[in-house]
Order: sequence, then structure tokens, then C-alpha cells
Amino acid sequence: MIREGLKAPYCFAICLALVSNGCSRAPAIDVMGSLFPAWLLCIGLGILLAALTRWVLLHYRTRLLFSFFAYPCLAVAFTFAIWLVFF
Repeated sequence: MIREGLKAPYCFAICLALVSNGCSRAPAIDVMGSLFPAWLLCIGLGILLAALTRWVLLHYRTRLLFSFFAYPCLAVAFTFAIWLVFF
């Protein structure tokens, strides 16, 4: 009965070690000697791609329903997609 009580702390320690292993290095991009966080680049590219998508849709005279909600969601989707592909 005592042995069963000791399993929980060991399981917790192993899970904590496995989860904290991903925090070893933050992705950073070297731009002319200065390190920028990678998420900053992903957000910038996501916003740029959303603006490009808006321009293409306007060029083809296509309107989105709830555009005030659709374009920020497009920017977020592009940001996450860039993060998943490159990092």
C-alpha cells in the first residue's frame, strides 16, 4: 500500500521533465546582428498575407460577409500556418 502512494510523485516528476524539455531554446531570427523573436516575423507576414488576400479579393470584386471579423481571422490563420511550417 505504501508503494502505490509513491507512484504519483514519480509520475509528476517525469511529466514535468518531459513538458519542460521544449522550453530549452526560444526560436529567434538573426537580422543584421540583432536577434528578433520568430513570432514577430510570423505576425508581420500573417498581416501582410491578409492584406494581400484583401487586395486580391477586391481586385476580383469579391466581398466577404462580416469582413471586420474575417480579415483578422485570416491574419491569425496565416500567422499560425507560417509558424507551423517554418518552426
